[in-house]
Amino acid sequence: MVGGHMLGRRVRHLSRYKDIAQILVANGFGWFIDEIGLLDLLSLPRRLLSGREDRESMSTYERVRVVLEKLGPTFVKLGQIASLRADVFPPELIEQLAKLQDDVPPVAFSEVKKIVEDELGQPLYEIFRAFDEEPVGSASIGQVHRAELQNGDEVAVKVQRPDIRRKIEVDLDILMDLARLAERHFEWAAYYELTGVVEEFRHTLLNELNYTVEAHNADRLRRVHEGDPGVRIPEIYWEYTTPRVLTMEYVRGIKLQNRDELLAEGYRTDEIARRVTHAVLTQMLVHGVFHADPHPGNLAVLPDHSILFMDFGMVGRLSADMKQHLAALVIALMRRDTRAILRVLNRMGVVPPDIDEHRLYRDVDHLREKYYELPLTQISLGEAVSELFAVAYRHRVRIPSDLALVGKTLVTVEGVVEGLDPSFRILHIAEPFGRALLKERARPRQFASYLARGAVEGLEFLSDVPRHVIDILRHWRQGKIRIELEMAELDALTRQLVRIGNRLSFSITLLAFSIFMTGLLIATVLKKSPAGLWSFPTTEVGVAVGLFLLFLLILSIWRSNK
Repeated sequence: MVGGHMLGRRVRHLSRYKDIAQILVANGFGWFIDEIGLLDLLSLPRRLLSGREDRESMSTYERVRVVLEKLGPTFVKLGQIASLRADVFPPELIEQLAKLQDDVPPVAFSEVKKIVEDELGQPLYEIFRAFDEEPVGSASIGQVHRAELQNGDEVAVKVQRPDIRRKIEVDLDILMDLARLAERHFEWAAYYELTGVVEEFRHTLLNELNYTVEAHNADRLRRVHEGDPGVRIPEIYWEYTTPRVLTMEYVRGIKLQNRDELLAEGYRTDEIARRVTHAVLTQMLVHGVFHADPHPGNLAVLPDHSILFMDFGMVGRLSADMKQHLAALVIALMRRDTRAILRVLNRMGVVPPDIDEHRLYRDVDHLREKYYELPLTQISLGEAVSELFAVAYRHRVRIPSDLALVGKTLVTVEGVVEGLDPSFRILHIAEPFGRALLKERARPRQFASYLARGAVEGLEFLSDVPRHVIDILRHWRQGKIRIELEMAELDALTRQLVRIGNRLSFSITLLAFSIFMTGLLIATVLKKSPAGLWSFPTTEVGVAVGLFLLFLLILSIWRSNK
């Protein structure tokens, strides 16, 4: 059924399949198309596989970046999200993926006007008193225009590109198809569960296509910073917001990428760096929801030195458990405790069962020694996180996606603040957060809550045991359970089991004989005459035989030292 569905999908999207295949072949990845069986299906000439062009001057990873850029918005987004996973992909590939750009020419204003009117159900100029035809920013999914509402409020209107959702959904279908085929033909694809990666990517990208999700993200971050004069999150105009149009407060500020302009206007860049770091760490470590793409183009400073966050398409979330794990990891890193770091990784369930624990400990401990003697002023958090991810990649430790997003966000923030103040170190701000987390976990009430939660989970587990046992027995009866044992001393074990079985059979025989003799003795007592069969002294002989068998059993047990 799945195969027929995949074939139907290929027929429906045949033109796009051919585009993707031709770009892959032209850039030296024809072997992949051939291996998964698409070369013949798409009727591509095999002579293309030997084409050289100018790709010999580029590395494999550079060609991967070029392919993603040529394949369009969906694949560029895929590459950008993949660049977060330094624990999964090699450093050389991550370096290339980080260079991906989605700057594209803006859509004509006539198309923007039509989308806004279709979504909001009114003529453009009945809603807006003014609407700039030239966008202030343009990307692969949408573009932003400055406008004014009829009441004079200045707003930023984000408009989705026409037909972009359909194009992305087609590409996502094809990506899932390719992932399934790759898992069948390549061991590495099966190991990394490529279909699961694509499914996670699909969820992230479709959320980004729904502007109401982005609007809710902005509202949530505004609540996080409620009462904080150092952070500004634009207000959302919900009556003019739909899945394809987002209207929010337009706030004028200087983007942090313009350091020279900030200095010329008299801003204190050290104070800006401190506020950016404090804001992101508050979001992350205190509230568990954070802006996950805080690059200089998404941050601006206002005249009162408050920090303006923009573009909430990518927001990270940490569950209560993951927040606990992150806090424990921060504390372990602060204490430079290798064993504590490994305990956290094991509690997360990310360490493969076949890992070489000695080598993992050695590599993590090497990092600890490297940074142990350095003062905070000489430690680069970005470098430390990158090296930790490199260790994870080397040992196939898969960091959870939300924690990987934390790492990438911290690296991005460090790049921002170093651009503002080269002497600033993010750990100056992170250390007090770590100490606060340590105090919070040491509080009696918090500790009692942690114990109570563990007790409840333990009771729930125990209450589920009978049901699981019944399920196992049911599957056993249905022949759905298969048990395999692989032991180096299987022959010795077999001989031992045979001896145990023989001894058990011998014991059962002795028990049966004893029961028979007991019955015979009772019958003798009731008849008040000696028991005998055909004038044979049955009782006396039976007792003698029973004692002899018992002697043999004891001797056998003694010889086996059991």
